[in-house]
Amino acid sequence: MTAHAARNVPALLLGLRDEGFSGTVRVSGHPGGTIHLRNGLVGAIETPGAPTVTSALLTSGRIDDEAWLAVCATEPDVDRLGGHLVAAGLIGAAELEVVCAAAVFDGAFAMALSPPGSWELSDREPALVTEPGVEPQQLTEETARRVALLSRSWGAPGELTRVRPVAVTGSGPRRPGVRLTRRHQGVLDHVNGRRTPRDLAFALGRGLYAVMLDLIRLEALHLVRWDTRAAPDSRPSTAPRPSRTPPPTDAPAPKVVPLPKRRPRGGSPGHDAAPRGGS
Repeated sequence: MTAHAARNVPALLLGLRDEGFSGTVRVSGHPGGTIHLRNGLVGAIETPGAPTVTSALLTSGRIDDEAWLAVCATEPDVDRLGGHLVAAGLIGAAELEVVCAAAVFDGAFAMALSPPGSWELSDREPALVTEPGVEPQQLTEETARRVALLSRSWGAPGELTRVRPVAVTGSGPRRPGVRLTRRHQGVLDHVNGRRTPRDLAFALGRGLYAVMLDLIRLEALHLVRWDTRAAPDSRPSTAPRPSRTPPPTDAPAPKVVPLPKRRPRGGSPGHDAAPRGGS
């Protein structure tokens, strides 16, 4: 693969798809991340910006720690861990695939919210992957869709990841006839004025994108407000906030997610190349 010829990460993944590449793409940046490919398809994405499959299963309580550790001790090959989780009756095969695929989409979305840095190709590394994997083109299109939806509903999604929502009590009329779903109530219960949407996603073991949509909904119901103080290592935005139209209470979960783009800086296959903006 002529990695230096790809102008951004989506283009790189499309090229690797054509080659049926199995291996790892490490993307630097904030948050950056690791993309695991199997036969050219995206099997898993790990990034500090969004919960992984492991986090989603354990933090949510879907699988308890002891059972997880017992299966890991039986099957040290992470690539085959999913089959052992299903065989042990800890989770259904279909549910596991949904969780793994959702983590791929969410990871790509999280990586797209900040300009990526360079990338590097390396050998295949073990990972709990979705089978058979996600098409790079589908991932890119879904990520773009998510970014566009949040931009229309709230403003720059990258800025939303840095705000610290505060629960509102006794002010602002809640929309008549609207009851909070268990999902929305769970998010509201974890809002404390210190956690960012990313913090909430990790605390709940839920996708970053879904948590951001829920926060927008809660703001529309006057149940949260945004703390105007900038989060550490971030600068407050001076851009005007567009009017927000809240998304449906229970919008259906999207099917796929995209990745970062960036102009390459050159390099040879398997070495650092340049980035792209927004996944």
